[in-house]
Amino acid sequence: MPPKTVVITGCTRGLGRAMVPLFIKAGWHIAGCGRNAAQIAELSHQFPAPHHFQTCDVSSESDIAAFCATILEKFGPPDLVLNNAAIITPNAPLWETSAADFSRIININIKGPAAMMRHLLPAMLKRGSGVIVNFSSGWGRSTASDVAPYCATKYAIEGLSMATAQDTGGKVAVIPMNPGIIDTDMLRSTFGTGAGDFPDANDWARRAVPYFIKLAPKDNGKPLTVPGG
Repeated sequence: MPPKTVVITGCTRGLGRAMVPLFIKAGWHIAGCGRNAAQIAELSHQFPAPHHFQTCDVSSESDIAAFCATILEKFGPPDLVLNNAAIITPNAPLWETSAADFSRIININIKGPAAMMRHLLPAMLKRGSGVIVNFSSGWGRSTASDVAPYCATKYAIEGLSMATAQDTGGKVAVIPMNPGIIDTDMLRSTFGTGAGDFPDANDWARRAVPYFIKLAPKDNGKPLTVPGG
């Protein structure tokens, strides 16, 4: 049986970066993207072909189109897509969040996963299999003060995923996934030093990667949470 392929957006840092070596250890081929060209070059050097790493800003339709075209050319339809790339705005009430910051979080956190699905789902549906995981959050199922823009994007991911799951009919499973609370740079921007009370990205990845590998059509449209999250 040929190796399976996993696509990871936002693979240069945080959760995305932590998952890369564990999928490779499990025998998977990686197609990863991120905005930092130097970090992409480092990943390409550390994990050469058959793995593929490409600079891509998920808020750019043309970047995503180019990345997805390369994926399909090199690997064919992927087996697993992890739409992990996301940002958070600085802590503030909505009326103190600039229009530019609000647009940016919408473009990355919502339009990015939507574009990835738009470019990859036709080939995956034609083959008739695969799983797409759209990273949500506890703040996609509950709310808190000073993070309204982030909550809005993650609530959107929940609805986008569940509705798209109805469109695929389960031929390709589409799943909104709450990764849990993890000590990352993004969490530190919100929690400060309190983020250190939570597991780091590497500890999380050791639980998450085996869980993601086992996802199947039966999970289509279900709002899930990484065990222990």
